[in-house]
Amino acid sequence: MYFVYILYSSKFDKTYVGLTEDVEKRIIEHNNKKSSYTSKYIPWKVIHVESFSTRIEARKREKYFKSGAGRRWMKANINWPRSSTG
Repeated sequence: MYFVYILYSSKFDKTYVGLTEDVEKRIIEHNNKKSSYTSKYIPWKVIHVESFSTRIEARKREKYFKSGAGRRWMKANINWPRSSTG
């Protein structure tokens, strides 16, 4: 099983989209500075997860979330506390 996850850093009002087979392990890695990009914006909180049976399906969804249309979908469909500028 593969998971596409969306993280949110309330301290910096940032989101991050990733793909993994183990969401719990991956969030721990993000919050322990194991990723160079996400280490700058800790702490992270998981705000959305979707599961897929194949890596190909998960990768397509991850790429969608990273597109303009995907970012608009996230703002319209995922409720998380964003700043007034976000």
